[in-house]
Amino acid sequence: MILGVVLAGGLSTRFGSDKALAEVEGHSLLSLAVDALSGWCDHVVVVGRATAPAPTLPDWPRAGMGPLGGLAAALRLAQDEGYESVLSCGVDSVGLPEDLLSRLAPAPACLAAQPVIGLWPASSARALEDLLHGPEPHSMYRFAEIIGARRVEMETSPANVNTPADLERLSPPPR
Repeated sequence: MILGVVLAGGLSTRFGSDKALAEVEGHSLLSLAVDALSGWCDHVVVVGRATAPAPTLPDWPRAGMGPLGGLAAALRLAQDEGYESVLSCGVDSVGLPEDLLSRLAPAPACLAAQPVIGLWPASSARALEDLLHGPEPHSMYRFAEIIGARRVEMETSPANVNTPADLERLSPPPR
């Protein structure tokens, strides 16, 4: 069983407003991410927000830990609920390829250019908790390295929406 997690706890400082609610062709980035993961996962949660079109969780051990805090919350839930792995993406990851799961399987693996998009074994929760409580850099790349995750190269990476200009490039021109 796979638990999907949309990591949505960022402050959207470069975007200038809550980018999770920004829209592409009438759909919020948040709903697009939830819908994308729903196609591959048995259940999807959103971490780092109080409200979403899916059940929500707070970051673990606290807010402000970046994507690793959201992933830690999801891995803990996955272990508690008996999921084998967690498929993660950021709320700003748009255009995930249809074969994403087959590219990432077996876990652990992440996209080389966007390690927030990854397939993580639920059993890696303890390693992530140790990283978050330790002195090492708190980065997705470091976590991937610690657990021996493969870095999957893609010809074209999914969009990563960090600014209004990034969002504008995704929207079709007005008719």
